[in-house]
Amino acid sequence: MTQQGVRWTADQVLALAPDAASRKAGCKLGAAGPWSEAGSSDEGTVWGLCKGSGSKPYQTVVDIADAAGPAYKCSCPSRKFPCKHALGLLLLWAAADAAVPPGQAPEWAEAWAAGRRRRVEKKAGDVSGAPSGSADPEAARRRAERRAERVTSGAVELEQRLADLLRGGLATAEQSGYGLWEETAARMVDAQAQGLAGRVRELGAIPSTGAGWPVRLLEECALLHLLGQGWLRRERLPDGLAATVRSRMGLPASADGPPLRDHWLVLAQYDTTDPRLTTRRIWLHGADSHRTVLLLSYGAAGRAPELALPVGLALEAEVSAYPGAGQPRVALGEQFAPPAPAVIRPPGMTTSQAAARYGDALRDDPWLESVPVTLDRVVPAPDGDSWQLADADEDAALPLTPAARSRPGLWRLVALSGGAPVRVFGEYGHQGFTPLTAWPEGPGDAVALC
Repeated sequence: MTQQGVRWTADQVLALAPDAASRKAGCKLGAAGPWSEAGSSDEGTVWGLCKGSGSKPYQTVVDIADAAGPAYKCSCPSRKFPCKHALGLLLLWAAADAAVPPGQAPEWAEAWAAGRRRRVEKKAGDVSGAPSGSADPEAARRRAERRAERVTSGAVELEQRLADLLRGGLATAEQSGYGLWEETAARMVDAQAQGLAGRVRELGAIPSTGAGWPVRLLEECALLHLLGQGWLRRERLPDGLAATVRSRMGLPASADGPPLRDHWLVLAQYDTTDPRLTTRRIWLHGADSHRTVLLLSYGAAGRAPELALPVGLALEAEVSAYPGAGQPRVALGEQFAPPAPAVIRPPGMTTSQAAARYGDALRDDPWLESVPVTLDRVVPAPDGDSWQLADADEDAALPLTPAARSRPGLWRLVALSGGAPVRVFGEYGHQGFTPLTAWPEGPGDAVALC
């Protein structure tokens, strides 16, 4: 498939921006004025020279043919990926501007693109050609046993701390402050139970957070107790639930499910950050399998993850599932074509069906925060001081989460709807619904809300 006929939208380009400042700066460079000698090739390379503050223009080149998302190279000193010049060049290309005509890439752009593709092919060959069983299975088994012993020690210690908290009363959690919980979380990290550590930190942030915090604290304590007991009794659990417990405890696992080939529509992409790590969540929907799956990609602090798949694109690829009952996470396998704009939409459901789906999912994973759902024919409507998605055909509605109510995406959703029903993809859980992408009822492109 050639790339000349595949043009992204401006929204899909801007979804690649690492932050709001880069998005704004890239928009300023999305005009022909600062660019010269720009062009694009059938192989999926886009290049151009952008006038900067120095005497030499910046050499910018983008490979849009990579099925894992575009790759970038620019001679500017920016450490952001993509930089504002790459964003501006892609915006110019997406607009089918005459400033980016088809042609033969210059030597500097072709050398980078060819070298990069050789490295990707070599890496794929190294992975596929690695001899199976090259690692010592006995040594791996002993390492797994030692880690399981440490995790067990951490789970036992956490059980004791939870018992002490309940024995002393929940009010003591407010008096002790966050330091006690951070110390407990550190002990869980020492025990190599990172999943427990994360939940303990969340537990420590609950006291004194408004009316009803003791109830929320007790609920989280119960879930932590359930997870700890699940680990201590994992040998008695069904295989799927045992795999879910191991995942929730933070033990690493490989995607071992059979490869599933499909045309995957990119439903949503968004990042969450902490001081050490940026996590990118990409939701995909299979046109043939009708499965909704999750890709996770990570970047070190201050750097965006490498995998980038803007909303509205689709790719033909294989994915393999991670272990665990009802777990949506998959690993991206072989890709058979670069991402391209899609015209399909995921099928929708009613608000009542979405609530029932979350309830069913909790049977397989009691610690599940939310499930991916696409709501059909819903209308955003105010509900006192809050907002909800009202079903246009039923007397039912789903409340929006507090986080969703504070995001600009809510107003994009309201503007798209204009009081008429829309189709909305998002995550639904015990705190409500978080809209991530929406489509108008008639013809129209997907609108990212995150």
